Amino acid sequence: MAESINRVVLAYSGGLDTSVILKWLQQEYNCEVVTFTADLGQGEELEPARAKAELMGIKPEHIFIDDLREEFVRDFVFPMMRSN
Repeated sequence: MAESINRVVLAYSGGLDTSVILKWLQQEYNCEVVTFTADLGQGEELEPARAKAELMGIKPEHIFIDDLREEFVRDFVFPMMRSN
């Protein structure tokens, strides 16, 4: 029997792998799934990810898409470029 889990936050891209795990979490644990998608500059993939999450039964208020482009460039891209 699955352990009692009420809510899970899933790093969600809208792709096949995260969509399959989203459905598995809902079925296996009968839990509420909250999706988080980081905008790192991928652009047009964000709204389809939101739409897929909604189609899979995620409430709109449990779908989070945050713009992390500035942090990504500052904390990862620039340090990588400086290190050559």
